[in-house]
Amino acid sequence: MRIAIVAGETSGDMLGAGLIQQLKQRYPDATFEGIGGPLMMAHGFNSLVPMERLSVMGLVEVLGRLFELLKVRRDLIKRWRANPPDVFIGIDAPDFNLTLEQKLRQSGIKTAHYVSPSVWAWRQKRVLKIAKSVDLMLTLFPFEARFYEEHDVPVKFVGHHLADKIALETPTTQPREELGLDTDRQVVCLMPGSRGSEVERLGTVFLKTADLMLQKRHDLQFIIPAASVDRRNQIEQMLAHYPENLPVKVVLGRSQTCMAAADTILLASGTATLEAMLLKKPMVVSYIVAPLTYKILKKLVTQPYISLPNLLAGRELVPEFIQHEASPENMANALLARLEDSDDMHQLHETFLFIHRQLKRNADEEAAAAIAELLDS
Repeated sequence: MRIAIVAGETSGDMLGAGLIQQLKQRYPDATFEGIGGPLMMAHGFNSLVPMERLSVMGLVEVLGRLFELLKVRRDLIKRWRANPPDVFIGIDAPDFNLTLEQKLRQSGIKTAHYVSPSVWAWRQKRVLKIAKSVDLMLTLFPFEARFYEEHDVPVKFVGHHLADKIALETPTTQPREELGLDTDRQVVCLMPGSRGSEVERLGTVFLKTADLMLQKRHDLQFIIPAASVDRRNQIEQMLAHYPENLPVKVVLGRSQTCMAAADTILLASGTATLEAMLLKKPMVVSYIVAPLTYKILKKLVTQPYISLPNLLAGRELVPEFIQHEASPENMANALLARLEDSDDMHQLHETFLFIHRQLKRNADEEAAAAIAELLDS
């Protein structure tokens, strides 16, 4: 049994490692090759190309590496057409993987794609290419599976690995002690993003929000997990502009611990909103992009929400402040309301718990079972 996999970034490496581990239990003699990271390689995966070569963000960066990426894809197609694997699994990286899947499927190789592109939110016509490219789509969320069912694409909802790993209930005392925070004072976690451009756009606005909150609640303490040393330095430079030190603790990494310690979270839209929901934290979601990007996306995006909690619920569970609405005043008022011990916050906790149970399906095992069924079909 030969199984080919291409994962393009760290999150894909995590999914790939769990999938390989489960597939090995079903096919002990199976070999795995393609492109993956250190977690996949730790399970015996043979990475033909360093995964970092696919980890490219931004239009300009992609253009600068386009010829290299195209050559990598051509080489993989040539290799697997000459010696076909039993199945190819593309993990995320849709711009790279969908064309690869289409070419391999045309050659008679079974293909699966793990992690749906946001085709349900914008550029929905991409589903036509997906239908030609994959024998099976594996989705992390149930609303994605419903979309593919409506378009007659074979699909399996497998759940989310974070829902498997995060406990249904998480106490706040221990993470506060680990971070050196006062366990008797409420904590607000600020998460302006992991990329420099995100922190540049949201960092100052988030700190102004904290300043406004402190004017009404002097007892609050704030924490910011920095994704890297560069992001930590960037945030600390922003803090230096305040004549009086804000009670903001900047922590390198440990984002989940910081979220677990918080009473409420202000964060940029992205996967972190799912993590915050699984930790049952009230939150306020914000995002600011370049004006031209916003104008383009506003015309393309068909969904009314951008945060995963709202998308999963199909209604507004958490406030979203986008672009010009992302003012410190708006966000401070929304966060202060979420610090109240109200019936609404108790109901929010129960709703988050319900969604968590929906997503907690042992995703690695479910994905492996779906691949095994594809192989046996």
